[in-house]
Amino acid sequence: MYLRKIQRRNKDGSVVRYLQLAHNRRKDGTTQAEVLVNFGREDRLDVDGLRRLVASINRYLGDEDDAAAPLGAEAGPLTVESSRPLGAGWLLDGLWRLLGIDTALASRIGGRKFRTDIERTLFALVANRAIAPASKLAAADWAIFDQVIPGLQTLAEQHAYRAMDLLIEADTQGAVQEAVFFSAAHLLNLEVDLVFFDTTSTYFERDEADDPDGEGSSLRQYGHSKDHRKDLPQIVIGLAVTREGIPVRCWIWPGGTNDQTVITEVKDGLRDWRLGRVVTVCDTGFSSEANQAYLRRAGGHYITGIKMREGSNLADQALSRQGRYQQVRDNLRVKEVRLDGDDGRRWIICHNPAEAERDAARREDQLAAIREELGRIKAARGADARKTKAKAVKDGKRPAAPSDTPHRKAECALRDHPALGRWLKQHPTTGRLSINTAKVAAEARLDGKYLLATSDPDLSAEDVALGYKNLLEAERAFRTMKSTLDLRPVYHRLDERIRAHVLLCWLALLLIRVAERRTEWTWPKIAAELGRIHQVTLSGPAGSLQQTTRLTDTQAKLFKDCGVSLPPKMSGLKTPE
Repeated sequence: MYLRKIQRRNKDGSVVRYLQLAHNRRKDGTTQAEVLVNFGREDRLDVDGLRRLVASINRYLGDEDDAAAPLGAEAGPLTVESSRPLGAGWLLDGLWRLLGIDTALASRIGGRKFRTDIERTLFALVANRAIAPASKLAAADWAIFDQVIPGLQTLAEQHAYRAMDLLIEADTQGAVQEAVFFSAAHLLNLEVDLVFFDTTSTYFERDEADDPDGEGSSLRQYGHSKDHRKDLPQIVIGLAVTREGIPVRCWIWPGGTNDQTVITEVKDGLRDWRLGRVVTVCDTGFSSEANQAYLRRAGGHYITGIKMREGSNLADQALSRQGRYQQVRDNLRVKEVRLDGDDGRRWIICHNPAEAERDAARREDQLAAIREELGRIKAARGADARKTKAKAVKDGKRPAAPSDTPHRKAECALRDHPALGRWLKQHPTTGRLSINTAKVAAEARLDGKYLLATSDPDLSAEDVALGYKNLLEAERAFRTMKSTLDLRPVYHRLDERIRAHVLLCWLALLLIRVAERRTEWTWPKIAAELGRIHQVTLSGPAGSLQQTTRLTDTQAKLFKDCGVSLPPKMSGLKTPE
């Protein structure tokens, strides 16, 4: 006679276990288990009832002394000391070590000794950006009380700031980023023949910018805000990524920096890494003649967008060239043309039929709104004139000209509208507004089209177009940094802390991009699934240990796909001295 456990799996993947009292009996030459009593589900078991049963059996057997103490009394009851999420942090730590970031930081920080583990502190800050972004003070509490960070015993706010300072000291000329990227590139077998570069801005919660020549930060300055917060000082961030979206390197400049002035620094920084033959892909904001010439230095090449509006001579030439479009995909056609003064450059016109329809529909909606507003203003002007005339007739006076001030204000507001004003022209004599039909016709020629220039003689027109479309990976990286990683707003005051904050976000972006690429899941979905894995600390008179909650098949597969070992079922066993 013995206690037997059986289990069954539900449709949702959960496992339910049952406890039975059984004994074996022989039937037809085979031994079969016969169930005598079903005690029910293990998680709903009447443990005290079992203890009473054991005690009564022991009394019958004459073992009253052993039965006097309840089951497990020798060791005493176990107490749950804490329960903290483990899964997402364990995955990030596994990728952190797999990519060699721990060794890269150790080699750059040097052999200096500190009371705290700088590498573990930096990992905790990076994991915080990926899982639950917060301030450095909140991150220190989070890493100790709200999340399991493998290998981290203690963390205070001053430790976090000290680690950030050391990170920036070690990243002179991008040394840490270089070591980390080449380790990741070797592990993931990344292709770095195309490097996509773009910039964005992020703002500070502060009303005034710093004086560049003063004692404050030289980075926080006013400029063109891509976050639509021109009322706040900001910094400009540059980011280079591979075609797979893996970040290569980041740069930080003062908030008033113009995009056209940063390409030389980007080119020189990547050239020192000796990446080999690299084609730099950037958008129209970096397409000046000087930048294109600089990108071709030392055998480099570029793919860049060219502005087709604002009266561009290149756009007029390209559109006037005859030729047949080549179908690349359902939503993309390309045509290579030759322009005057090519100077080794190639020109490709890209046409997106679906986008052309959207451009036409958007323009027609705006023109309809303009016609409606102009009609309303004209009707209001006529109504005012009739009222003035009727009042003059009633009073027996000569009609005076009605006031035109309200209508002029309405027209001025329409002319200054950020979206509608571009379609209007003002009559030189009357000052009245009307739709600029020439502008409408010129814009209609550009529906769904964009112009690319490249210096690479070997890439096909199709490869150039598809390569430029992958520039969306840089934009997606910025969206992830600003939303998932909470890059903004920034509250740091010192330049070194500002740079360290951005670099921590860069490291977090690298980890989650690798996780997404290996699992084909989005990071929020990965973090939510693995966040259900907890590490429970149990303690009793015999000591304490940590036990990991049971993993589902889905959770185990996420670790396996990322090449990270599963969390241990039990760890941290401590016994009294």
